[in-house]
This record gives sequence, C-alpha cells and structure tokens, in this order.
Amino acid sequence: MHAFEAGSIYLRNFQDDYKADMYGTFDFVLIELPRPFMERTALELGCPAGLELRHAAAQTDAVLAHLAQALLPALARPEGVSRLFIDQLGHVIGTYLVEHYGGVNRGRIHSMGRLSPRILARAQEFLTARLDDGNVSIAEVADACQLSRSHFSRAFRQSTGKTPHEWLLERRLERAAALLRTTDLPIAGIAASCGFADQSHLTRSFSKKLGLTPGDWRSGRQD
Repeated sequence: MHAFEAGSIYLRNFQDDYKADMYGTFDFVLIELPRPFMERTALELGCPAGLELRHAAAQTDAVLAHLAQALLPALARPEGVSRLFIDQLGHVIGTYLVEHYGGVNRGRIHSMGRLSPRILARAQEFLTARLDDGNVSIAEVADACQLSRSHFSRAFRQSTGKTPHEWLLERRLERAAALLRTTDLPIAGIAASCGFADQSHLTRSFSKKLGLTPGDWRSGRQD
C-alpha cells in the first residue's frame, strides 16, 4: 500500500510486470523514457554502461514534480509545442534521474565549460537557419557541432545564459517583430515564416515576451 501526496513520484521499470488498484481521486502525469534514451543519457554523463535506476514509490520529489508540471501546457496545446522545448525537458528529466536515482556519485559528473567562439557561432548559425522550422531538435544541433547532447546543452547555456530553446524563441520573436513593422504580411503568414505553429501561438509568445499583441506592435501602440 502506498499513500501518494501532491508531488509524489512512482519510478519503476516498465519491463516489470505491473498491476495496481487505485483508490481515491487524483491526477497524475505518466512519463515513459525508453531504455536507449536513458542509456545514451548515462553515457553522456560518463556513467557506466547498464546503469539501473532504483525504484521509488510514494516518495516526494519536488524537482520531478515541477518538471512534470512543466509538461502540462504542452499536453494542453500539443500543436503549439516546440520540439526543441520537449527535447530539452526530456533531457533535463533524464539527467536528473540518472544523477539522483542511478546510484552515481555526482562528484564524477563534471560541469561543462563554455562553447568555443567557433562552436557557439556554428550552433547559432544552425539555429538561425532553422527559424521557420518548429521541429528542430537538440540532437540535430549537437550533431552539427559534433558534441554530445549533454555537453552541448550545458555549454550553450553557460555561453549564452539561455537554453537553445529560449535563444531560438528570442530570435523568432525578433524576426516576427521586424516583419510586423516592415511588411504588410498577414500575422498568420508571419507566424508560419517564424516557426510558430499558428497565429495564436505567435500571439501568446509575443504578448508574454513584449507585453503587446502582434497587432498592437504593428500599429505602434507600444509608443
């Protein structure tokens, strides 16, 4: 018997037989991470092959709870979700699981330094060239830089102060703002050309970042 409170987790191997009777009413987020994904994450962190995560039942974990909750907007509006965001969140969850439930001495996992100017420029050029592509992934950018996903993600953030998803979103919004002011393209067309799922996706992101709708920005009401 396990009593699950808010923020509790249940970590188990999906290859094991499983059956459960649930009593009471509660909501939960189920996240399934394939074994090859976990093995690659462990190797990128310098962990031994065949790493097994320990099981945990009804254990409170505020970090995993917050990471799971970060997925809720994506589940509510899957059509407007960036693949880069999902990749990054999955990588963060996988890294956290390996470090905290893999029996690994975290002192062995070294913090990565910054990207060299040449590699950083290559990454930014790659991302900029994919501004209109909502499906660019962490693996693609890391491969273009000939780095592991783990190294690239950490070093990019240390170099720019932003995740690749945050950096790319800012560039998309900058392009959208410029097109709104310098062209007569419809807002829906601008959204598509800047990698947003649709006009409402652009409007939400634009308003959150700049405090104005695209229409208000175009009309110059920010002055």
